[in-house]
Amino acid sequence: MLSLRGVSKTYSVGAFGGGRLNAVLDVSFDVHPGEVLSLIGESGSGKTTIGRMILRLTPLSAGTISYDGIDLATLHRHRLKEYYRHVQGVFQDPFSSYNPIFKADRIFSMVRSEFFGDVDGRTWAAKLDRALEAVSLNPDDVLGKFPHQLSGGQLQRLLVARALLLDIRYLVADEIISMLDASTRIDVLNLLADLKQRGLGIVFITHDLSLGNYISDTTVILRHGAIVEMGATVKVFGDPRHPYTQALLASVPQLHTRWGAEEAAHATNGSPQRLVEAAELVPVDDDHLVAAQ
Repeated sequence: MLSLRGVSKTYSVGAFGGGRLNAVLDVSFDVHPGEVLSLIGESGSGKTTIGRMILRLTPLSAGTISYDGIDLATLHRHRLKEYYRHVQGVFQDPFSSYNPIFKADRIFSMVRSEFFGDVDGRTWAAKLDRALEAVSLNPDDVLGKFPHQLSGGQLQRLLVARALLLDIRYLVADEIISMLDASTRIDVLNLLADLKQRGLGIVFITHDLSLGNYISDTTVILRHGAIVEMGATVKVFGDPRHPYTQALLASVPQLHTRWGAEEAAHATNGSPQRLVEAAELVPVDDDHLVAAQ
């Protein structure tokens, strides 16, 4: 199990670093195998920072993140390498994940040299083909191609295939479909749903409410780095209790109505100031927590 307890991240800001910005504030939740947990919130709510801390790309200011009961802060060298065998990330812009002067499948040779140096060529080729087929890619269509010769959807699925080569148990998916066209989005979403069925735990980071509702089992609503509502997706979306969650859902445009001034004002209503401390989460139902107001 992947577990976050009291996780916070504070940055120094200002000309001489005298100010403090709470990017993440006292966040706690668990991600279980075979579960999709969505982190939902507006830009600047701390979603990506949490994902980067899970991947050990950004250090924590406070709190702990543990994997199978082991604090990530204690992992170094070989133990950290083993952690990356099981926990990987895929990010928003697939194009920036590739060096344009190298062929796209160089990402696989890098994995092989780092983690599978003792595997012979035939065994590796078979393993690679299985990973590509698992993400609905034909090896003949993508191997040996440069990034500019492939679509955004193909590049994104190549990154998921790279993660699958490592026999991962958890995937941090940070806005992985926001740069894809509508016809490709559903393919990537269905791929994540298929991986979930295989027992993969997924942290799905998004600002798109409809996507979070579509794919996730558990939803965490973030505002200014703090959790304001959390629980089973059907309860958070079906019976939102916090005013911020209600405002987010009310701001989703309806296809059969025009978006007027009243809706726009309601969607943008809220204080621009960040929170100084996180409010206590109180249960309002089974598997449904809301920040005290």
